[in-house]
Amino acid sequence: MKPLFWIDLEMTGLDEVSDKILEVAVIITDINLKHLEQYHRVVFQPQEVVDGMNDWCKKTHGDSGLTAAIPTGTPLETVEKELLELIGRHYGGKDRVVLAGNSVGNDKRFIDRYMPDFAKRLHYRLIDISSFKEIYREKYNLSFAKQNSHRAVDDIVESIKELEYYLSFIKIPETPSK
Repeated sequence: MKPLFWIDLEMTGLDEVSDKILEVAVIITDINLKHLEQYHRVVFQPQEVVDGMNDWCKKTHGDSGLTAAIPTGTPLETVEKELLELIGRHYGGKDRVVLAGNSVGNDKRFIDRYMPDFAKRLHYRLIDISSFKEIYREKYNLSFAKQNSHRAVDDIVESIKELEYYLSFIKIPETPSK
């Protein structure tokens, strides 16, 4: 089984056309969710991009310390190159990568728009923990208590713990040996 490529982006908003990427984190795990490698970068954006954030983003990213780190962030082109190198180390030169995360489809829209070379290495399938969240909440009235720090690495760590929580309810019956 190929490793899982957990990703989280923090952005200036949720619209990939008008908003920008501020932070990128990846944690690569094996199928048992053991951490293999971690990657993190704050993305440089011009001050006018930061100033144009909505009030929720200004407060959240300001309180978390992300806003203060943006002026010394890494250019997005460099981040994309580093992500491709990360894929090369864990997946080789041809395999497509399945992204994992919470509401990862939204992250993928930003990736498709702003990091097209990275996007070319991604599989169309996604492992979206928010799908588990919806089913467990609606069907079983169960939910995972999240901290919602809105920092990319913290959010991935929390998503991995959330998947572990949901998986803890699944019991596979033992198959009699032949």
